[in-house]
Formats: sequence, structure tokens, C-alpha cells
Amino acid sequence: MTSEQLPPVIALIGPTAVGKTALSLVLAEALNGEIVSADSRLFYRGMDIGTAKPTVEERMRVPHHLIDVADPDVSWSLARFCKAAFEAITQIHKRGRLPLIVGGTGQYITALLEGWDPPSQPADDQVRLELQAFADEQGIQALHQRLAQVDPEMAKCIDARNVRRVIRALEIFESTGKLPSTLRRKQPPPFRILRIGLTLPRGELYARIDVRIDRMLKDGLVEEVQDLLEQGVPPDVPAMSAIGYRQIVEYLQGEITLEEAVQLIRRASRVFVRRQSNWFKADDPQIHWFESRPDVESAILDFVRRWLEQDATNK
Repeated sequence: MTSEQLPPVIALIGPTAVGKTALSLVLAEALNGEIVSADSRLFYRGMDIGTAKPTVEERMRVPHHLIDVADPDVSWSLARFCKAAFEAITQIHKRGRLPLIVGGTGQYITALLEGWDPPSQPADDQVRLELQAFADEQGIQALHQRLAQVDPEMAKCIDARNVRRVIRALEIFESTGKLPSTLRRKQPPPFRILRIGLTLPRGELYARIDVRIDRMLKDGLVEEVQDLLEQGVPPDVPAMSAIGYRQIVEYLQGEITLEEAVQLIRRASRVFVRRQSNWFKADDPQIHWFESRPDVESAILDFVRRWLEQDATNK
């Protein structure tokens, strides 16, 4: 089967708060599609407000996949996501429908669209505790340097501030003796991909994020985090390190004021947007970029339909 004959997949990517959810619903409804979430924050049940999760009503309009698939204290690895997303795409194709990959978690989207085969090595709690202790005593830069010494290629791909990912990479090396970068194999996925990117000038995007944060607080973000803690979700599990949750936990534990927490959320959101731009580059020739304006939905829909018609012609 040639690349033109492969089943189509639409990937809708871009930074947080740019308008991907609204656009994905329009595209899915118009194109007989189903949505596969590639946002790692949406996996977890009970984490709705702080993740801007699609509402129940929105999920009733269009079938969604990989949302509310785990409890917050159960970590979903990259390998688990790739397997589940691939299975969802395969089933959507079997139903004669169009898969739309939607999200802003750059590593997860890239891994899926490039056909990574990430290691599924199970967690080694003892090694992880030792590495965490090293980070606590020596600092995160020392931990990152330790990774750079054994696997420079992998170290270049991971921000030193992402302690969880640095520890995971070192854990794989310590447990298997293999470099994590060599385990991240690639094999082109068996579908034809159209990448649609939504963008906005940075200042406008920051303003949207501020409005979203204010709305989250009004809708009950503090109460949502409080409920999770009262249900017994540990405050230090990976899911609770998501932007918004980590800062509200600190507020609820009396470490900072609510005003300080909100400022930290705004600051962390801006840093996150800049990190997303490293995955979704403006000059990437594979991404067809559109500014998120009121009339963009019809323009993108026309563009996608032309691509699908060309795809059908080539079969």
C-alpha cells in the first residue's frame, strides 16, 4: 500500500487555549469524525475544571477517546498512550469514520504521529526513590547532568525542570542497562496524516489564558482540588503536578496565598506555551498553520475537505 492509499488521520495541534476543542467539534461533526485526545491532562477522572476538559455535552455531540480513562493516582505512560491511541484510531477507521487527533501535549502527539515505540519498562520503585533522593539532595541540574553523562541525546530532549521525565529516563537506564534514546524507535504509522495547527500572537494567547484561569476559579477549581485530596489522591502523584493543580495544592496546604497561587498558575501557563512551541514549530513544513480567528473554521474545513478529496482520488 502506497502512502496515498493509507487511511487518513487529521491532527489538530497548537498551544493551550488557542481554540482546538471548539474547532475539533466542528470538524468532527462535518466530516463524520471521532476525536482522540492527545492531552495528557485529560486522562484523569475528576480533573475537569483545571484541565478545561470537554464538557459532557460536547462529548455527547461527538465520540471522544482517551478522556477519563484513569484515576488520578494511576500514571499513564507515553507507551500506554501510544498503544491506546493507535487502537482507537484503528477502530475508528474500521467504523468508516475519520480520526481527529486533538491536543497540546507535544511529546505525546509527536510520538503517535511519528510512530515512536517508547519503552514500556515498568516502574522500579526502589530506583525511582533513589533518584528522587539524589534530586532532592543535589538539585535538579545535577540530576539532569547525570542523565547527560549516560545519554546525551535523551538529555537534550528533556528539560531539567521536568524532574519526573529525567527520573524516568535514568530509571530505564539503571534498570535495563540500555540508553532510553535507543529504545525510542520510530516506524511510520500506517495512516496518512494532515497536520493542522492553530496559532495566535503570543500576547493574545496570554490574554485568553488569563480569561480561562479566571473562569476556572469561578467554576470551582479550588473546590475540585480539595475534593481530590479528600478522596485520598496523593498531592505528589504525577497527575497532580499539572498546572493549576500543583499551585492550588500549595494554597490548600497553607504554603502560599490564593493570590500567589493564581500568579504562579499564570506564570506556569506562559512557560508551558513557550515549551509547546518547541514541539509545534512555526516553520515546520508538515504543519499547515491557521490563525484562530472567528472565520477560521470554514477555511480549515474547506482545506481538509480538499485534502480528503485528493486522498480519495489517489486510491
